[in-house]
Amino acid sequence: MLRGLSTTSFFADDMRAARAWYTELLGVEPYFVRPVEGPAAYLEFRIGDYQHEFGIIDSRYAVGGAPERPGGAIAYWHVDDVHGAYERLLALGATEHDQPTERGPGFVTASVIDPFGNILGIMHNQHYLDTLASRSGV
Repeated sequence: MLRGLSTTSFFADDMRAARAWYTELLGVEPYFVRPVEGPAAYLEFRIGDYQHEFGIIDSRYAVGGAPERPGGAIAYWHVDDVHGAYERLLALGATEHDQPTERGPGFVTASVIDPFGNILGIMHNQHYLDTLASRSGV
């Protein structure tokens, strides 16, 4: 039934600031912006080994309104160095949510709250690396 993560969507009140912050973090500009003219209501980046979609939506369009505090599910993005990625996120202005924690051999997680109130999870995940290797023949 579930075939793979299609899009992760975050919300932001300040779309210009969110675009600048995530462009700095990810090292790429969004490849898709709507509307094309005027202030963006939606930005989308393609990132990672599988070019997953990462979208930022203007908080005005959040179903039920924008949440007042971070919460809900956490999507973890694989990184090769959780501690280094965590420190970089903090240096860019994110705040601590959950410090790097070993969850078992080959599994380390951490999360931060981005400057726009979203929880961003990072993880070193041996299963991810095994799957990537099996698909790419590495």
